[in-house]
Amino acid sequence: MRLRALTAALLATALVVPAAAAAGDGAPAKRSPRAAKKLRLVRFDDCSELVGFARRHAARVQPYYAPGGPVAFDTIAAPLPPSSGGAEGGASTDGVPTAAPAAPGAAVGNDSSSTNVQEAGVDEPDVVKTDGDTIFTIANGDLQAVDARSPQPKLLQTLELGGQGQTLLLHGNKLLVIGTKFVDQPAGSVGAAGNGVSPGVAPVPDYYYRPITILTEVDVGDPANMKMIRTELVEGSFVSARLTGDTSRVVVTSPPAAFAPGVPDTVDRRISGWVPKSAVIDRRNGKTRRRTIVKCGGVRRPRTFAGLDMVTVLTIDMSRGLPAVDADSVMTSAETVYASKGSLYVATHRWTPPPTTPDQPPPKATTAIHRFDTSDADSTTYTSSGEVPGYVASQWSLSEHKGVLRVATTTDPEWWDGAQQVAGQSTVTTLAERGGVLEKLGSVGGLGQGERIFGVRFIEDTGYVVTFRQTDPLYTVDLSTPTAPKVLGELKILGYSAYLHPLGDDLLLGVGQDATEDGRRLGTQLSVFDVSDLANVRRLQQRRLATGSSSSAEFDHHAFLYWAPRSLAVLPLTEYGYGSNGAPFVGAVGARVGRGGIDEVGRVTHDWPGYVAGVERAVVVGERLFTVSGLGVKSNDLGSFGEVGHVDFPQPPRPEGPVGCADCGVAIP
Repeated sequence: MRLRALTAALLATALVVPAAAAAGDGAPAKRSPRAAKKLRLVRFDDCSELVGFARRHAARVQPYYAPGGPVAFDTIAAPLPPSSGGAEGGASTDGVPTAAPAAPGAAVGNDSSSTNVQEAGVDEPDVVKTDGDTIFTIANGDLQAVDARSPQPKLLQTLELGGQGQTLLLHGNKLLVIGTKFVDQPAGSVGAAGNGVSPGVAPVPDYYYRPITILTEVDVGDPANMKMIRTELVEGSFVSARLTGDTSRVVVTSPPAAFAPGVPDTVDRRISGWVPKSAVIDRRNGKTRRRTIVKCGGVRRPRTFAGLDMVTVLTIDMSRGLPAVDADSVMTSAETVYASKGSLYVATHRWTPPPTTPDQPPPKATTAIHRFDTSDADSTTYTSSGEVPGYVASQWSLSEHKGVLRVATTTDPEWWDGAQQVAGQSTVTTLAERGGVLEKLGSVGGLGQGERIFGVRFIEDTGYVVTFRQTDPLYTVDLSTPTAPKVLGELKILGYSAYLHPLGDDLLLGVGQDATEDGRRLGTQLSVFDVSDLANVRRLQQRRLATGSSSSAEFDHHAFLYWAPRSLAVLPLTEYGYGSNGAPFVGAVGARVGRGGIDEVGRVTHDWPGYVAGVERAVVVGERLFTVSGLGVKSNDLGSFGEVGHVDFPQPPRPEGPVGCADCGVAIP
């Protein structure tokens, strides 16, 4: 929320909501007020309470953190990367105009593809973005702009970011470039004069690095003259981000900076060691403004101890640009982020202490889920928390529909006392927000006994869950009655689908691996399923693209492109065996997919003279298919896959060994 707390009345609300017992019984059991209260987060009253809580629990988690102490940010003093210029870097930052505000909801043209996302209207960060005329991509840590409407692809500019770029969000004429760097923590810096740590704290060993998230606002109104406007540095690692309308939300997780080797008495007694800081640099005048991300009274924590990390959701008005206008923090970690148009959920495997004796049963694995309300464009507000058994595989394991959160999880088999006591299985749980708690409405378990989830897709009132060990059960789950979800059908086939994509006309495309009867994987395959009868799903088509192959689309949905006007699926492919030309294939494959078959259209390779690179993304602009790699961009005819042309990216030399943050360009004392 906008640096303000929820009212005490909301936190004190103790509404008891029924939670479903067994699936299909129609008679939900009631959660006790005590159980509901346990799930509600509590707010720190002030900095003294926050620091006291952290110090009391430091000994429980200190062995799991690398020794540290506050980052010696004063050692980060290299010049900022240039604000503008062509492929050679750029010139002075003086007089750089602010990017023009973008029209709300500006979208890619009808003849161009966009990033493959989970929810319509909720954009996700990726290494490639396009406005329908220009392709923007991160290559070798720098920002590249390629003209996609010229007869052949043309490199308009390389904006040097000092290797800081990792992913992008595009809004009108503005790009938000996001990356994480690791600051070299010099030996002996903790306890040194002026670093804000109590005297006598042990020094930090060599080769310790702390994460810094770097957000850079870039004006791309003229793609041949891109300009950096502002940069915001935030202590912590980038987790994920979403863009809805004019608002982007960036999730950062920050480990405590107060630890030093030794006993809990050596931890920092000041707030600077526990609440992350940020610095905002105006590229036009070089001025820097430093601040703490949130006030202590704006931080919440679970009632059950969940570690001392801090997860922060930053709210950025893209029409105004950096810095973030709002921040909301919870003292926990962040692993998985899912967002609908009005909600953002952060899920993390709940921290539990290990058993103290060999014969002690291991603790039950659970995943904590925290919901943030994103319906207000100018702020983000924490609203509720809940938990589900097991762990989630990815963002696809969560989905919100009609105010109900559906979560697919897997519990691992439990081994102790020398034998397996409980077999692993998967469960789909439904939850709804009631009085600060994500209350369980219902669940259905027993999916894939002894297996784990490989793929999930929720489409309206139906869940599709793929588990795998030797064969692939594709389960269909009816979620139309959230208090009584039930399995409708189960299709067992060889192999599995790791990514599921709706094709329309009651068809579902699966991208995964073919496999033998004993579960040995054979190579990337495409499958077309008829889901018109959820109790009797059928696989209509199947094609193994290459023996001994894999595709990044199996675990990264942004690498998958489906162009509906031509029923064309494009995905990266690496063949580890030897193809028809006697060499492994590295590139991308295009196939027409549908009820009538899976027909390969063509293949694209990025085999520049002396170099071969894997294809990372594919984009459609007009009648051409553009594929992107670290070497450059290649253009092919969309119908025949015949090559039109390609453009090279600069390949600057990079330093050997771990890269520190000497190029972050600012000190945050």
